[in-house]
Amino acid sequence: MSLAAETDAAPVDLDRYFARIGFDGPARADLATLRAIQALHPAAIPFEAIDVLLRRGIALTPDAVDAKLIAGGRGGYCFEQNGLLRRVLTTLGHAVVPMMGRVLWNRPAGAPAQPRTHMVLQVELDGVPWLADVGFGSVVPTAPLRLDTEEPQETLHETFRIVPVGHELMLQVGRDGDWLPVYRVSRDTAEDADFEAANWYTSTHPSSHFGRNLMVARVDAEARYTLINGRLTVRRPGGRAERRSLDADGIEQALAGIFGLPVAADWRPVIERAALVE
Repeated sequence: MSLAAETDAAPVDLDRYFARIGFDGPARADLATLRAIQALHPAAIPFEAIDVLLRRGIALTPDAVDAKLIAGGRGGYCFEQNGLLRRVLTTLGHAVVPMMGRVLWNRPAGAPAQPRTHMVLQVELDGVPWLADVGFGSVVPTAPLRLDTEEPQETLHETFRIVPVGHELMLQVGRDGDWLPVYRVSRDTAEDADFEAANWYTSTHPSSHFGRNLMVARVDAEARYTLINGRLTVRRPGGRAERRSLDADGIEQALAGIFGLPVAADWRPVIERAALVE
């Protein structure tokens, strides 16, 4: 069976998913539920790509994603995270359109364009299109964002805006007095085959930063927590950031304590390599 067929035919066990993210409200296809999910999901299910560093690959089938992110207590990156969210929202009854984005975050101005390697969702509610994204790591929006306005939109941690750039839409985040580009999203509907190809590239290509760096992120009401190799950043609402350098033991403790990951013994070589990166 193809990934597309599996995705179309695979609802989510909402009770298990809601228990995983700590949601106990009414399961409705409305904006209030969408807001709650987008706040709770990235607090409970961290962004991580440790399986890429372990050379295990990333499986996007619904069974594999549910076993890893829901039952296994693991996190994932955008194709896993937003693929799961897509199925959750579809199961609830939302009209969901998957789209592909080109990452701009932390890239120098004028750098060559990268492939489209980020998955996002458009959710239609009462005729209003919303951007839903729980899989962007260190600057993931913690609330859905309207796609039909260029006005700044406040969330708990940052203010975002979405501006048109040709046929695409650019997500920007306000930080330190500037509007910083996060990603550009094509307005075209993406197919599951697009995600399969992008996932293969992102998880196996030698130039993919996921294969060279330990990157983990989680965000809750208290702070954004970002671990890049041995550097831990804790950014509070309002922008105040605290940074610490961690050794291998400190990384392992952060993975388990801050990010809630079930650290396995075979992760240790990855952790030790990450501690050596300047």
